Amino acid sequence: MVAKALEVRPLTETFGAEVLGVTLSGEISPDTLAEIKALWLRYGVLLFRGQAMTKDDQVGFSRLIGPLEIHIRAEWLNDTHPELLQITNIRKDGKAIGALADGEVGWHFDQIYLPKPAIGSLLYSIKIPPVGGGTHFADMTTAYARLPQHLRQIVDGRNAIQSYVAFNTMYSTDANATQTTMTPDIAHPLVRTHPYSGRRALYICPGMTVKICGLPDDESRAVLDELFAWQARDEFVYRHDWALGDGLLWDNACTMHRRDDFDGAHERLMYRTTILPQPDRAIPF
Repeated sequence: MVAKALEVRPLTETFGAEVLGVTLSGEISPDTLAEIKALWLRYGVLLFRGQAMTKDDQVGFSRLIGPLEIHIRAEWLNDTHPELLQITNIRKDGKAIGALADGEVGWHFDQIYLPKPAIGSLLYSIKIPPVGGGTHFADMTTAYARLPQHLRQIVDGRNAIQSYVAFNTMYSTDANATQTTMTPDIAHPLVRTHPYSGRRALYICPGMTVKICGLPDDESRAVLDELFAWQARDEFVYRHDWALGDGLLWDNACTMHRRDDFDGAHERLMYRTTILPQPDRAIPF
């Protein structure tokens, strides 16, 4: 069921919005779905509070946005709904049952390391710690639009190497041999053109971007460090403090995100879907 009209409350001056008056479980009318999609493209991050989604609801709604990808980390997928990646510190028989179990997680784009990266993600809170574990989002469309000229001259038209191995090494979540074979380092443009809106956004992140193609190693490192500092400026960032039942739908083509640390004595459980572009928009750049 859905309300007759959607209310929108912007979260920052440039991106992010809370959407009120909509329930993501159950049937969603074509008009409401079209409005949600338009808001998602406009704001980059949409917050839906007070949801009561079942696993079927989350998977079903996410499929209305685009095709779903099954994450390569099979050991972290939900037993009954493999479309759901478990983000949790819960362990079973001493083994983590989900991704990014503990501590702080630095800035990254979901699946920037794949040939056809995700266009969106929907993260839904099931269990949250009393404090900590907040998620920060950064607006890469505005970060690119305001980029100093000397950096724009470097990034336009250049590629950079994205490494899933580097990310796993950073957070001690080593992939097995099969998963590593499936995710070799890959070059993507430093500036991603959105497959739906055509807007351009910085497409690099400290977690996975390791080298700018065509630059000497020392120059590449210096430029990347300057870009990483720029894209994480407060003017581009929204911090979300979770409540139970929060659903966050974000645009993986134009926002990156990170997580604050939290006390591992408290359980934190989130379910995430990974949304791909529609087949006719599958060329990511």
